[in-house]
Amino acid sequence: MLDDLTQRLTRIFHVLDGKGKLGEKEIDDALRQVRLALLEADVNFRVVKEFLSRVRERAVGEEVMRSLTPAQQIIKIVHEELSTTLGGESSPLSQVDGHPAVILLVGLQGSGKTTTAAKLALWLKRSGQRPLLVAADTRRPAAIEQLKLLGAQQDIPVYDGGFQASPLSVCDGVLQMIEKKEFTSVIFDTQGRLHVDEAMMGELADIKAKVCPSDVLLTVDAMTGQDAVKIAQEFHNRIGLTGLILTKMDGDARGGAALSIRFVSGVPIKFIGVGEKMDALELFHPDRLASRILGMGDMLTLIEKAEGNFSEQQSREIEKKVRAGEFDLENLLEQMRQLYKMGSLSSLVGMLPGSSKLVSSLPDDEEGQKRLKKMEAIILSMTPEERHSPEIIDGSRRRRIARGSGTILQDVNSLLNQFREMRKLTRILGKQKGTKKNAGMLGKYLGRSR
Repeated sequence: MLDDLTQRLTRIFHVLDGKGKLGEKEIDDALRQVRLALLEADVNFRVVKEFLSRVRERAVGEEVMRSLTPAQQIIKIVHEELSTTLGGESSPLSQVDGHPAVILLVGLQGSGKTTTAAKLALWLKRSGQRPLLVAADTRRPAAIEQLKLLGAQQDIPVYDGGFQASPLSVCDGVLQMIEKKEFTSVIFDTQGRLHVDEAMMGELADIKAKVCPSDVLLTVDAMTGQDAVKIAQEFHNRIGLTGLILTKMDGDARGGAALSIRFVSGVPIKFIGVGEKMDALELFHPDRLASRILGMGDMLTLIEKAEGNFSEQQSREIEKKVRAGEFDLENLLEQMRQLYKMGSLSSLVGMLPGSSKLVSSLPDDEEGQKRLKKMEAIILSMTPEERHSPEIIDGSRRRRIARGSGTILQDVNSLLNQFREMRKLTRILGKQKGTKKNAGMLGKYLGRSR
């Protein structure tokens, strides 16, 4: 979402870095460009003014003027102040002792609330908790069915009081039930409502009083721009929020709301939605988003994603095959499938430092999926012997594989040539010590094979 802003800021600081010693004029010129970049990204004017005021106060001080690397010092200051604007530190869910944590999810119609409820439940489940989803949006039957379907897909129980029941009666029923069950958290998916609808906001206040939630989270579509800031303010004033979940942070809108909403509303961002997949929900870390915006990458989140998708046993098996020079096409296909579970190629590369220019040239997620499907079809059209020993694939075999996979001969040749190049690299790495340290190089070649 913030790729355009990242690229603009990267260019500004690159020019600044080439000037050597900096005076007030050079700093003011650079900050003027930063100001335009932030405003064009739809960041709230008051936020921009306050942010740049803090940056300038520090930038014209001795820590920059006397620094041997003044441009790097300014980038450090911008990163720190940007992180402060975003909240300073992550804000986890409230801790509850002795009884289940109750999470009330609220938001406008169409903000992705029901899907977000299921994503949050999955996130809690993977954190070792036992969540329960509650279908409290009884006015929209499709919402109940959607939540039950999403819950079933992730093996997460859903409490359904029926669409004829009132939200308050659903709350009564589930509160009686959770006393007998060993759930550690209960997520209420409430009906989407307009913040200007007095009756519906009153009902939401009644629900809150009934369930006594430990967290009240507002689901906000980050692509709605500055309206998202106003919505958050209104819900907070009327209901009392403990946190925000920004959805569609992977979209192509300008995204300035993400930089404004914490500062203006005073409500911390607790999670961000970064894709349509059920596991595309991340705990929000202000310093990490600040690093992404400045093109400094986000290696911690990338490592966390990898740890969540690659088991230690899988890593050991792959390392063993790499060391023995036995990495074959079946292993390649398995690794590519695992990589796509982590997210789109552009989102993963965007977490690498200095990757802002590369991201714009990468295929989008849909195109990447098409390439993976084509590669998968080619490999699955091979015999087990051919997958293990691709050097036996001659011209007639290649034509048969192309026909069987619905591709053309050029596609088969391209895959085999790229795999041959990658296999040479894995054999070199296998002879070296510290294969794990070279995993990044292997990842680079896996990316090329798309």
